[in-house]
Amino acid sequence: MPLLDMFVNSYALLDELRSSPILLLPVAVLSAYFGWRVVEFIPFTRRIIERRESGN
Repeated sequence: MPLLDMFVNSYALLDELRSSPILLLPVAVLSAYFGWRVVEFIPFTRRIIERRESGN
């Protein structure tokens, strides 16, 4: 049940953020930044990116 509580709380938070674009912008920027950092950190995706860049 604690896992379900965490999902319910996060859904409620996201519902409030969705209704306010001012609060949603920092969340979107941080998500994009950390998503890119994760893609660079994972070796498999890094190899895909390097192959794509070397082909051009």
